[in-house]
Amino acid sequence: MSEHLKKEAARAALSELSSGMRIGLGTGSTAAHFVDLLGDMVAEGFACICVPTSEATARQARERNIALATLDEIERLDVTVDGTDEIDADFQLIKGGGGALLREKIVAAASDRMVVIADSSKRVEALGRFPLPVEVNAFGLGATLAAIRAVMAAHTAQGEAVIRQGADGGRFVTDGGHLIVDASFGRISDAKDLSHALLDIPGVVQHGLFLGLCQEAYLAAPDGVVRMSGGR
Repeated sequence: MSEHLKKEAARAALSELSSGMRIGLGTGSTAAHFVDLLGDMVAEGFACICVPTSEATARQARERNIALATLDEIERLDVTVDGTDEIDADFQLIKGGGGALLREKIVAAASDRMVVIADSSKRVEALGRFPLPVEVNAFGLGATLAAIRAVMAAHTAQGEAVIRQGADGGRFVTDGGHLIVDASFGRISDAKDLSHALLDIPGVVQHGLFLGLCQEAYLAAPDGVVRMSGGR
């Protein structure tokens, strides 16, 4: 059922597109459904050029004959469509469960609009149930991890910070060559303050709090897809 709902959310977001658009393509299982559906449209003559947020998304898009570019070639995008791990009523997000948060945030920030697609379980009253991914430089990892834990203590986090492991049992490495620390906060009461505190740590490259970026969301439930609008 979950995959069906993800696909329905992705299908609903197709209404945001028009021919000739420059589109940012997200990463993750829900975004993959959107890429497939967009590929079907391209096969029928829909014109677009897309910037992928991960190597995995780029491979999928090429397989579907979707024209790709980079932000070096296209400075501004019309829209980015991406999934999320959490979204609250203020359109604040936690992203990065798929490990592509840095590129996802760069692409979203370079877009006129960000549209989120997800199943309805991603809607939360307050962010923090899902561990917050923090992308870090491998150099000085011990010091960076200690600083992240100090921030967590200051924000009364309810869980731990752990280095993400990959499927092979080793440390997960992002497309940019960084590591990810998954920080379990529990309820996040002040996302903006937390964002600033984490970015003040020299070894932190970026984090998965997406604030002031999302404007619309399509959330699919068994009884239909709900459109949230008014963010940013």
